[in-house]
Amino acid sequence: MSTEQPLYERDPESWHAYLVEGNARQPRKRVSADVLIRDVSGRILLVEPTYKPGWDLPGGMAEANEPPDMAARRELHEELGIDLEIGRLLCIDWVAPHGPWDDLLAFIFDGGRLTPAQVSQIRLQNSELRAFEFCHDDLITERLPQSLSRRVAAARSALVKGDVRYVHDGSVAR
Repeated sequence: MSTEQPLYERDPESWHAYLVEGNARQPRKRVSADVLIRDVSGRILLVEPTYKPGWDLPGGMAEANEPPDMAARRELHEELGIDLEIGRLLCIDWVAPHGPWDDLLAFIFDGGRLTPAQVSQIRLQNSELRAFEFCHDDLITERLPQSLSRRVAAARSALVKGDVRYVHDGSVAR
C-alpha cells in the first residue's frame, strides 16, 4: 500500500492543471430548453421560426454554462416578450446525431396555463419568429417533426402523471 500523498493533496496546482486538461478533452453536449405553455383550453403554444422550416415549441439553445431552466426563461423573454416562471422538468430527450449536428439533450419544462390577459401580452420581439399559435393535438402532429411531436406527447404525459420522462429521439428509452 502506497503511503505517498495523492496529487490533489501534495500539489493542488498540478491537480487543478490536470483537471483543466481533462475538461478540455471531454465531449460537449448541445442543450436545448423548451417550454410547454398552454392556454385555458389546454392547447399548446407553438412558434414558427424564420431561420428553419416548420414550427417548434417556444425556447431555444442554452448558452455556455447556462442552466436549462434559465435558458428557457431567457428565450421566452427574448422571443415572446414574456417573463414566465419556469415550472418543473417534464421531459429530457436525447437526440441522436443527425445531418451536421452532434447529439443534443433537449429539455422540456412546464410553462403552465396562460390566462387570456397573459396571452394578450405576447409580442414577437425579434426577427427569429414569424408567428405563434395555440394548437390542438392534431395540429401539433401536423406541424411538428415526428420526433418533436413524440417529445411533446411524452412531456404532456409527464404533466398528467406528475413524473419526468426520459426519451431517445422522442421515443421511450427502455
